[in-house]
Amino acid sequence: MFGVEGMTLGVIFGNRDFFPDGLVAEARRDLLKVLAGMGVEVVTLTPEQTKLGAVETWQHAVLCGTLLREAKQRIDGVLICLPNFGDEKGVADALRLSELTCPILVQACPDDLDQFGLERRRDSFCGKISVCNNLRQYGMKYSLTRDHTVAIGSARFREDLVEFLAVCRVVKGLRRVRIGAVGARPNAFNTTRYSEKLLEAAGISVNTIDLSEVFGKAAEIGSSDRRVTDRVAAIRSYADSSAAPEESMVRMAKFAVVIDGWMEELGLTATAIQCWSSMQKNYGVNVCTIMSMMSEQMMPSACEVDIAGVVTMYALELASGRPSALVDWNNNYGEDPDKCVFFHCGNWAKDFLPDIRIGTAPILGTVLGEANTVGALAGRTPAGPVTFGRVSTDDLTGRIRAYVGEGMFTDDPLDTFGTKAVVEVPRLPQLMQYICRNGFEHHAAMTGAHCAGAFTEGLRNYLGWDVLSHA
Repeated sequence: MFGVEGMTLGVIFGNRDFFPDGLVAEARRDLLKVLAGMGVEVVTLTPEQTKLGAVETWQHAVLCGTLLREAKQRIDGVLICLPNFGDEKGVADALRLSELTCPILVQACPDDLDQFGLERRRDSFCGKISVCNNLRQYGMKYSLTRDHTVAIGSARFREDLVEFLAVCRVVKGLRRVRIGAVGARPNAFNTTRYSEKLLEAAGISVNTIDLSEVFGKAAEIGSSDRRVTDRVAAIRSYADSSAAPEESMVRMAKFAVVIDGWMEELGLTATAIQCWSSMQKNYGVNVCTIMSMMSEQMMPSACEVDIAGVVTMYALELASGRPSALVDWNNNYGEDPDKCVFFHCGNWAKDFLPDIRIGTAPILGTVLGEANTVGALAGRTPAGPVTFGRVSTDDLTGRIRAYVGEGMFTDDPLDTFGTKAVVEVPRLPQLMQYICRNGFEHHAAMTGAHCAGAFTEGLRNYLGWDVLSHA
């Protein structure tokens, strides 16, 4: 799981010299306490370096910019705190000199109605507008708190910080992720086509390996190899494998050993695998269980060489801090227009499946032989929150586009096989209209939390992708 602990923020305190010094000192004390309580590390000026450790002059901006630039590799985002009106030029200059390209959050402290005298008046409400105006002039992207002014010690601000840090994870993660494509896409699935060049231009690199190489390397590994026996034991402890033959377990384990080594060698974070039909015809198993285990370990793995799908999985994982899964928008749910069935045959992470068990894939089994599909998972996702989405490369426009939305898993009855869930989505028919009219794929990704805000802010504001937020 991902969290905010261990992340690093650069913090800039804005100040104007004709406002009371105490306001800045209080804000500094309170904000550093909040961040320390969250486990967030801070890079900021000290009161020994500038007055109150704040920025209000060109000289301060130079010091601050240098400090942030020297910590560039470990800074995930920047927080601008305005205890008073602040000096907009000093803040913007410091950011320009820092050469940072990470997300920026602008926060302003609220005035109290009974403290409008010279001793406590802030004018941060106005100063925030000026700072944002300057950031826009400097060509910088930035984020805002939900309320124009928000108290540092409030629960509302803490929620803003958690979401902003999720945005930072999304942006930092997607700008440099390396993905593995294992095998060619199934010939019948034009829907998993994608533009490798558009992804590369966005910082997402794709590395490939042919299934024949994987099968060949797996054949060279002995069944008694410690790596294989350890992996078989790990599979048995991960899911109910009582229905899985030992031979199938060993094949899955060997496949996992080969893929693990390949991913480590190339520094890969995620994979998309040709899970049918060569896998069953030439290797004799489904590798859904192995894909599920990788996704559970926050190394998302998608079916059918759906590279854009696993990009979506990774983005949702970064936004939520929880595992993700690839799903089909698969079935209507009776006559309820706002409910549908998510399904795959199935490789969902254990996070979604408290009743996880290893079985077969009956649909594939009808043409490939059910004995060759051992390794598919079965289970039902219980009631809870869900965020779903899809990233797609649009070669016709040269753009990367996406949609995202939130809903709820429900406990409505569902009698079928595979990995499955009933999902309720407000205004689902309108969303289906959008998906179909804009030519999106039948695959989507999901995660078990509400995080559409961080997903949208990261992809739309900072990466410049076209994103529909279905709210």
